[in-house]
Amino acid sequence: MHSLAPLPLPTDRAEAGSTDGVDRQRGCLLIRLHNYNALRRLVGASGIREVMHQLAERVGVALPGAMVEPLGRDVVAVEFVSDRAEALSEALAMARRSGAAPMMIDGDTHELDLLLGGAIGAAAGDPTALIEEAEAALAEAQPPGTSPTPRSPVYDQADRSTVDAVDRALDAGHMVLHYQPKLHIRRQAIECVEALVRWQDPERGLVAPIDFIPAIERAQRMERLTLWVIERAIEDQRRLRLAGETVRIFINISGHLLADAHFVRAACERIADAPGAQLGFEVTETSVIRDPEAAIAHLRQFDQIGVRVSIDDYGAGLSSLAYLKQLPACELKIDKLFITQLTSSNRDPLIVRSTIDLAHALDMEVVAEGVETAAALALLSVMGCDMVQGYLISRPVPLAALTTFLAAQRQHPATQDVRASFTRLAAGWKRG
Repeated sequence: MHSLAPLPLPTDRAEAGSTDGVDRQRGCLLIRLHNYNALRRLVGASGIREVMHQLAERVGVALPGAMVEPLGRDVVAVEFVSDRAEALSEALAMARRSGAAPMMIDGDTHELDLLLGGAIGAAAGDPTALIEEAEAALAEAQPPGTSPTPRSPVYDQADRSTVDAVDRALDAGHMVLHYQPKLHIRRQAIECVEALVRWQDPERGLVAPIDFIPAIERAQRMERLTLWVIERAIEDQRRLRLAGETVRIFINISGHLLADAHFVRAACERIADAPGAQLGFEVTETSVIRDPEAAIAHLRQFDQIGVRVSIDDYGAGLSSLAYLKQLPACELKIDKLFITQLTSSNRDPLIVRSTIDLAHALDMEVVAEGVETAAALALLSVMGCDMVQGYLISRPVPLAALTTFLAAQRQHPATQDVRASFTRLAAGWKRG
């Protein structure tokens, strides 16, 4: 089964489409048609070949950019590269979704029962070892109707060293928070910010999250760091209030924490001990899909104590209305994948506009992240988007710089150039 050739890796980060120095990871996903024998008896040899062909095509559509090919008689192999921490979980979810619909063969419909197994590792690692890990995961896969468990071979001694170093950094006070504002378009005001953790290492300088967060995620050791972020955000919010600034602070919550009752209790206790704290938690749909019952129950607990829930990276992975309608969310963030090409693509504006309408129908506000041009801002305004976040507004900045930025923003809420671009883009978009 080791005939799957590895994807060529881009030699230039800009060519690869990575941002903020993000390191690529290579993922391998194996999909087995569990009811292969039963289907073959029904549709014959040529029919089962058509089933596998259509399955590979569906997976290819669900995972654009990935290499998809049949392996053996009943397996489809997928290889991809990504800079997203949850890339494997998202790929598994999308692959399972691609096989959920019945398949038409010779005028009859047939259900597909799939088993999935996957692994993800460093892009420069041994691709053969990665395939072997995926094979082992497939061998351990549960029957249809249960969620596959992704394996991650990259949690090794280097990761353990990183996790230990982060623990020491927390003890030494070397972790800091930077904040990226979200601009409310209609009110032309900054009403909330996103907290982003940074490691201020005495020897290495400012360490980006991509250099330590993935290791902590793989080790499932995010609880201590996340609780620290909550505590520091509460303290920084108190300092902002003393300076006359009131903004809600949103914090990213890791997927495995969302189903952890111990973490949820600890987070609620810290928020309860801080009267007046205005926080929000950003979670991905993928994190909910891992354990929907526990995740939704815990999100409702957060909602009951005044924590606003935001659905992050909407559209980047599995976007399921079945889960979306159950979540006590007040905010939906459209992934920057759709925003960066908003003014140069024919399809992205349609996707963004329909997502905004959907969110509003569910009584949620919409945030577009990755806004870097006035043209994109103008078009989003015309579409009815509520808030924008990105380098056009501000990069993530330390607390002192945020305080200065907020004070200046209150005095000069919007430039005339941006207001003028609203009018020009509105006219063009309505004509098109």
